[in-house]
Amino acid sequence: MNRIYKMRFIIFAAISAVMLFSGCNSENPVNAETVSLTEKETMAAETTSAAETVKRLVYEVVQTKPVIALTFDDGPNTTTTAEVLDKLEKYGVPASFFVVGNNINESTAEVVKRAFDMGCEIHNHSKTHSNMTELTAGEIAEEIEFTDGKVFEITGVSTKFFRPPFIAVNNVMQEAVSLPFIAGIGANDWEDSVSADERAERIINQTKDGSIILLHDMQGNSKTVEALDTIIPKLLEDGFQFVTVSELFDTKETDTSNKFIFSNALQTSMY
Repeated sequence: MNRIYKMRFIIFAAISAVMLFSGCNSENPVNAETVSLTEKETMAAETTSAAETVKRLVYEVVQTKPVIALTFDDGPNTTTTAEVLDKLEKYGVPASFFVVGNNINESTAEVVKRAFDMGCEIHNHSKTHSNMTELTAGEIAEEIEFTDGKVFEITGVSTKFFRPPFIAVNNVMQEAVSLPFIAGIGANDWEDSVSADERAERIINQTKDGSIILLHDMQGNSKTVEALDTIIPKLLEDGFQFVTVSELFDTKETDTSNKFIFSNALQTSMY
């Protein structure tokens, strides 16, 4: 059991211990006859919510089954990002979000925290979503540091991976950014002319063991939200396991210190 799963097991154990203590403490017994209907409903809702959270966070990867990472770019926002999180909760799968620093504010920070608390990862997609091949090394570093700082303020965890805007990369960027570069298999889902069915079909047809799926949770991108109702169940049916980007590379024991631009954790060349 690696460190990620150990951490999730500890979370499960801690929550279980709290629930057991609350129900068995003889000094503070709960008298069901004195609890109002409203209080009973509240207690039931809190217990259900805790159980669902544990179910989402605690899972074990089967090494013999294919593993993939679902990722989203260009958030956060309070609409489409929240709808994507609803779908992830519905199917009990994690994802990784590559956020734009300038999109993080008081309102969207709550969405980022929700994703993080669900067990999703938050990574770096620059500050301004500019074409960073046109920037100096100093400007590139500032783009990364700004977004990393915003994410750390919310989650207490630094970003571990970087997705270049437009997947545009040059040597200056690779020297200025120490994080591994992530691309992915996509469906042109930023184009409104691509239907939800087309988006789903393109992703399903491309996905294989080790794949990083690249979609967008930009505001108003409802067709991608709709496509998730096809993509996730179909890939689960086909035996794929959904993990975060970090977990994908850990599971495949991939060396991320090279200059690859990863679309698959099993990649053996630059692209």
